[in-house]
Amino acid sequence: MGICYNNYVKIISDAFVGATPELVLKTVFGYDSFRPFQKEIINEVLKGHDTLAIMPTGGGKSICYQVPALILEGITIVVSPLISLMQDQVNSLEASGVHSAFLNSTLSWEDYKNTVEEIRNGKIKIIYISPEGLATNRIREIFSDESIKVSLITIDEAHCISQWGHDFRPDYMEIVSFRRLFPKAAMLALTATATQQVREDIASILKLKKPAVYISSFNRENIFIEVQPKKNPLEQVINCIKKHAGDSGIIYCFSKRQVDELTETLDKMGYSVLNYHAGLSDAIRKKNQDLFIKDEVQIIIATVAFGMGINKPNVRFVINYDLPKSVEEYYQEIGRAGRDGLPSTALLLYSPGDISKIRYFFDEAADPRNSEKLLQGMISFAGGIECRRKALLKYFGEAYEPKTDDKCCCDICSAGEIPLVDVTIPVQKLLSCIIRTQERFGASYVIDVLLGSRNKRILENGHNMLSTWGIGTELSREDWLSLIDILISKKMLAKTGDYYVLTILPEGKSVLAAREKILFPILFSRSPNLKMQFAKPGTQTLEYGSNEYKINKKTERIIAETPSVDDAEGARIVTDLKNWRKRKADDMNVPPYIIFGDKTMNDIAAKKPKNKQELLAVYGMGNVKVENFGNSILRIVNP
Repeated sequence: MGICYNNYVKIISDAFVGATPELVLKTVFGYDSFRPFQKEIINEVLKGHDTLAIMPTGGGKSICYQVPALILEGITIVVSPLISLMQDQVNSLEASGVHSAFLNSTLSWEDYKNTVEEIRNGKIKIIYISPEGLATNRIREIFSDESIKVSLITIDEAHCISQWGHDFRPDYMEIVSFRRLFPKAAMLALTATATQQVREDIASILKLKKPAVYISSFNRENIFIEVQPKKNPLEQVINCIKKHAGDSGIIYCFSKRQVDELTETLDKMGYSVLNYHAGLSDAIRKKNQDLFIKDEVQIIIATVAFGMGINKPNVRFVINYDLPKSVEEYYQEIGRAGRDGLPSTALLLYSPGDISKIRYFFDEAADPRNSEKLLQGMISFAGGIECRRKALLKYFGEAYEPKTDDKCCCDICSAGEIPLVDVTIPVQKLLSCIIRTQERFGASYVIDVLLGSRNKRILENGHNMLSTWGIGTELSREDWLSLIDILISKKMLAKTGDYYVLTILPEGKSVLAAREKILFPILFSRSPNLKMQFAKPGTQTLEYGSNEYKINKKTERIIAETPSVDDAEGARIVTDLKNWRKRKADDMNVPPYIIFGDKTMNDIAAKKPKNKQELLAVYGMGNVKVENFGNSILRIVNP
């Protein structure tokens, strides 16, 4: 996949050397202003300073190195982990007139030699290389040529260098030795998510020299965050798809089998879907991904293997069919939605049963205790009644106060009153049982006692004689496990030792002694006869579990709203532009968003430019795009 630009206008490689960032941003990329921290990061790079930038997915990280790459003399090397991401970035840059390239295994020997020759002749401003490629002697020999000046080395997805990151890549370790070839080059490390530990690892392992550190807000305001109890997941998925009729979406499932089953089901129902997981061949995965990116298929159903390197800006919804293993993983997945800044939806279907599936694989984890900690963070997020956005940002150490009238923030803020279940009696039974078994057993054993099991171990210990034996049959095993997770998240219980023994913490003992009323927004599978109350979002009541409310009409209206056009002529322009964009993209063998994104298309329809000068005022229309595509666009706008 690649653009043939032999017949299109290009920027001369050194045309913007020494220019201002603002001029490059507007002239080349068609943007009137920088996003938060972009300008500051660019200025640090232009001064030759090492810089670490943590910016959310869709936050505009690429601009932070693309703009200075054009201003600085010589070449910018971008270390990128995925071939698909390299191709996408090169396509986007070429569409804006910036000659760029990549060196990886997909190139023929002839193309490889031609690319190397262009590097040596100074025709390429930005070159993409994988960390594995950077470690080879062949690449090092190319850049050992003294005629090649490297001004900037950019590390994309820099969290991959840390073993604490969610996608560790050992070949990233070779970057430091490569940098020694260019001691005067600045280094820019970019990542979307990074804890304090990961940030420290990045700076240390890359040996950044007194780096300037910029941490942008993790808030993605355009994404409506929603959690629903998993009652009828197929129906819930279909309802979300219907709300986004014709829109691109991603559905994440926990297992390959679940991916295949859901894909088959939706396909038989007539939906445009394809699957993606590690069990498919490389060829099939690439084919399915390309069809999705090119808008040939509406929905990809995938495991966590799908997503990194996907730069499709018009994904309008992301559904988590199962609970993710961590908040970091969840944030990465929902970050695939709305990269163009337009309204999008992130829907999580949550069931306590998901927790058991995740824990089943803990034994294979390098650090099961850390895995449990990460899972508890995800459980706490999914079950809370605090503003979802506030809870998500709090996890990453960022404060956020929702506006009182912000109904498009999340399901909590738009829900009004939330049903809470009085679980005082079940909690008292559970804590009493843990005490009477002397805090020596794990969750499964304690639940067996509550359910009145007569298994050999319970009989040998004489725990069938306890007053708490068999008093918990009103709840299922799954319900008790859910309740235990609640109490752990609220610091009332803890799992200790190698065998995850349940231990009551001071807060739990206090609750038990004081006979306090305990209210949770929890959905029990057996629907026991427990009293329900209602609380407003943000209540200080002990909170956890799944929400039971339905999404109201106000929420549906907000989701459907897209800053598009409000007149018949504008709607006609959008339709015609979308059709032309698809044909043009097919001719050039690139995704439609490479030509221009939905936000640009909507802006064209709203402003209805009459000439190229007016077209330059449209969001995302730089000089080269206007020259290459302007006449066709203007004929559509002014037939």
